[in-house]
Amino acid sequence: MQCDEVLSIFPKEIRELVQSLHLSPDGLQEIRIRAGRPILIRYRNRELVTGRTVSRDRTAEILAYLGSYSLYAYEAEIRQGFLSLPGGHRVGLSGKAVMEAGRVKTLGEISSLNIRFAHQIRGCADPLVPYIWEGERLLHTLIVSPPGRGKTTLLRDCIRQISDGSDTRPGKTVGVVDERSEIAGCFRGVPGNDVGMRTDVLDGCPKAEGMMMLIRSMAPDVVAVDEIGGREDAGSLRYAMNCGCVLLATVHGSCMEELLQKPVLRELVEQGIFERYVFLEAGKIPGRIGQILDRQGESVC
Repeated sequence: MQCDEVLSIFPKEIRELVQSLHLSPDGLQEIRIRAGRPILIRYRNRELVTGRTVSRDRTAEILAYLGSYSLYAYEAEIRQGFLSLPGGHRVGLSGKAVMEAGRVKTLGEISSLNIRFAHQIRGCADPLVPYIWEGERLLHTLIVSPPGRGKTTLLRDCIRQISDGSDTRPGKTVGVVDERSEIAGCFRGVPGNDVGMRTDVLDGCPKAEGMMMLIRSMAPDVVAVDEIGGREDAGSLRYAMNCGCVLLATVHGSCMEELLQKPVLRELVEQGIFERYVFLEAGKIPGRIGQILDRQGESVC
């Protein structure tokens, strides 16, 4: 599903608003709809404040349309605060949490929608790939950046290139734990993004548990996960490495000093788990590499 196709889910007045701004679908990042407040559009890393508002009833209609008028079929996703669309696009949800036995059962009275457009940029990992190989050996790699700089986009293209291989390197079997359906963009179990011919995806599964499951069931050469952070994640990463898998992961951060301030990540750094740290910089191009460090913290790029 292309970005202009996603726009077709909106009521006519909203679709015409977006089209009237003459925005290229390739540059659309987010459309935020909040009941009774102006629609905000994030385009090429800039926020556009429109003069249009959407009523609560209209917000509910948009959500119903997104769920093909069968929201009960998406109950598990809604409980986690999002809705997946074909093509890897996603709708973040905010409203009233309905609790049961101390846990979130679902979300009701939805008042905010965040339409996030997935952009697959083939070749964006080209500048990185030579630095994460050492001869014929793939290196454990951690991609680091604040939100919105394209770390998932870069990770996705790394996965694709490693999985498909090249004229000089054979492809590897990659296991992806896609907890939030952002890497492969699965819709009803089928990846909406190209993650390579030798890639297996475990969609919607917690990272720590998913890594263990994939290793036992699919025997991957490489394990890829997005946005690590918890102690359970760290334990599963060590387990995967000890099983002979190469690690590809991302994490929120901006520099090595910031990583060292987080106890779990500091342990991973001090133990030398990752052999390459890739820091992204701000810019109009998602996944733009600012610096690459080795496990000793020395610059290699």
